[in-house]
Amino acid sequence: MVASCDSQRSVFRRIAQQSYAEWPAYDSTPLYDQSSLAGLEEDIWTVASTWFDHEDHHSVDEFVSHYPVAYVEFGPHDRYSGATQYKMAQLFRLFLLKELHGWNHETALLTYLTQHPDLRAQLNIETVPDQSTLWRTWNERFTADLRETIEAVARTILIKAQNADVAVPREPERSFPSQDDEANKSDPNDQTVLDEAASITDHVSRIVLPAFSLDRGGGCEIHENAYWDLQTHLGLRERLAANEGARSFVHESSRDRTPLGHAHRDQIRDLPIEQVREMYRRAVNRLLEEVAETEEFFRAGIVAIDITEADPFTGDRTGHEDEIIGTQEKTDEYAYQWATVQLVGNAVPIVLDARPVRKGETRLEIVEDLLNSAEDLVHVDNVLMDREFDSQHVLEMLSQRGLSYVVPKRMQTSEKAQAKRLLRRDQNRYETDRKLHLGKNEWHETTLIYRRKEDSEYDDHRQYSVFMSNRGSSFLTEYGYRWEIESGYRSIKRFMAATTSKDFGLRFFYFAFACLLYSIWRAVDLLVQVELTDDYEHSAIVTADNTLTLLKKETGIG
Repeated sequence: MVASCDSQRSVFRRIAQQSYAEWPAYDSTPLYDQSSLAGLEEDIWTVASTWFDHEDHHSVDEFVSHYPVAYVEFGPHDRYSGATQYKMAQLFRLFLLKELHGWNHETALLTYLTQHPDLRAQLNIETVPDQSTLWRTWNERFTADLRETIEAVARTILIKAQNADVAVPREPERSFPSQDDEANKSDPNDQTVLDEAASITDHVSRIVLPAFSLDRGGGCEIHENAYWDLQTHLGLRERLAANEGARSFVHESSRDRTPLGHAHRDQIRDLPIEQVREMYRRAVNRLLEEVAETEEFFRAGIVAIDITEADPFTGDRTGHEDEIIGTQEKTDEYAYQWATVQLVGNAVPIVLDARPVRKGETRLEIVEDLLNSAEDLVHVDNVLMDREFDSQHVLEMLSQRGLSYVVPKRMQTSEKAQAKRLLRRDQNRYETDRKLHLGKNEWHETTLIYRRKEDSEYDDHRQYSVFMSNRGSSFLTEYGYRWEIESGYRSIKRFMAATTSKDFGLRFFYFAFACLLYSIWRAVDLLVQVELTDDYEHSAIVTADNTLTLLKKETGIG
């Protein structure tokens, strides 16, 4: 089968139904117009991500001939001013075809077009340009930016096709092109890391930024990017509030107009929490697609779900009792709480989704909500959670989804008694099956695993920890990955702007945006490591401060 009107309609219908994709980009965000090459790159990325999943789409040539470019304004990228025989859109397709096949000379393209009359018809080429016309087009008519865009989108198309098991004419590069010598790869110095990080941060920010929008309408004097610039500026310094940050941002920004602190807060407060979450998921999906183009990214695997809390709240919470709730330690203090689901284990530790925690919400509701988001973005095998999620109903829901889990169990009377028996026997490990009552004569079957702590400070049953797993003790070692989410929370809170406002939406946005900055940092670090060393270690070589500083220099999220 070949691409048809029906198959193309199916692709664009799927794109329209995706919550994280907007096409064309210029029509969904004020960042781009119809002549924007960054917007064109974004659009081809969006369409190629879905195009090759269709059962009738097996050819990159067909993608080139059928991709709609009628809306693209190539005029600003055309250095010719007089009348020409060939339109820029036609030539764009021809050179995209040349780049996809990796031909070094125009002659190979001409030969290919001559041998494939059906392709010429699809490209609407009645007469094939001669070799000198093509050479002048690439070297004299096209701008340098347009040439770079053709190279970039060709790489995207090849990777998306290959990921869908579509035959490609050449192997795509799955790392970012670098200007560095090979000698730098084995032992990158600080300057090499920073130089590479600058290039990749610029690329990543252009991918992620369009997911966020303030819906301000037209006619605004201050560009929307200035608000994201300011929010990133607040994350650059610990405990920096909007008013103080807006004042310092005036001097550090190169913008003519920047928002005042109160105006910035007003814009953020107008964003509904569900809209913030939707924008966040859209941004993370784009981030995942970018890092997934490297062989070092492990897309399937382990996620950790956890709840973190802000600093204890000391003011009057009248009217906010459902939002400023008790702390996890069951003290008499109150705090805002946020729940996240994050990749751990072999994967780069990206926060897949975040949500607020309100009074009255069950742990089952929270876990189901976050897992729904996570499974829309990645393939999940295993779930790690803290002991506050040791509800039998949560565990049953995970098993019903076909997921394995490891969760610590709060020790009740029977577990304490068993731990004491193990201590008398000097036994370090013990497994036993347990049925947990779900109600109405229904039970959840799990395995309790007792494990003795090394060098414990206690001399009683507290030497033991008890875990529950539906896959036995073989998965217990994975629980050690959960420490990554705790270390991640420390970095995320470092990126948060300070505020004394009790507005729940504003508080959550500050947390979600900090999660995004953290995830961008970890993604940039992975891509830099892959480019410079051809490998990925969890220990970051790009610092968070470096990434935030580089982001601040870009338009958009930083």
